[in-house]
Amino acid sequence: MKKNRTGIILAGGKSTRMGTDKGFVKFNNKTFTQHIIDCLRPMVDDIIIVSDNPRYDIFGVKRITDNIKNAGPLAGVYSALHNTETTNNIILSCDVPFINRNTLELLIAEENNNFDIIQVASEEKNMPLIALYKKQCAPFFLKLLNNGERRMNFAINQLHTKTITVNHSLEKNIKNINTPEELNHELEY
Repeated sequence: MKKNRTGIILAGGKSTRMGTDKGFVKFNNKTFTQHIIDCLRPMVDDIIIVSDNPRYDIFGVKRITDNIKNAGPLAGVYSALHNTETTNNIILSCDVPFINRNTLELLIAEENNNFDIIQVASEEKNMPLIALYKKQCAPFFLKLLNNGERRMNFAINQLHTKTITVNHSLEKNIKNINTPEELNHELEY
């Protein structure tokens, strides 16, 4: 059955705090990227990885490169939306290995409403890289990028955005893992 939805993994960051490309960090014998692919696969028709690193080709999904280089996650989201064929797109950063189906279902439940973007949030902050984006956002993001804008939150605040705060039981599932210490801390609990 067609879901008319694409899963997109942003893997273009520098990973300086991790010391190595976060998408290839392993826990439970699988890379962060493979955990995310496995979570997305039953919920989407297609998966795209946005990365200039050809090593991501090992995952057997479509890989695209950033259309605009060195412009941060906003450029990655723009590149993904420019290249997707679906109206609805779940965009995840490659550093959320604990993402789960329950969290993604919160986004999917809202996809037919009139929002450009639906993002999750924890009590701490909004998570624009755990979000559902409409393809129609691409031209607006390109305009911002061409004007030198790089701030993801600024871009999101210009569009019709809904934020869903996850309950405490799902907070671990949306946690970004940026350092080896953070990964070790999460695995202890």
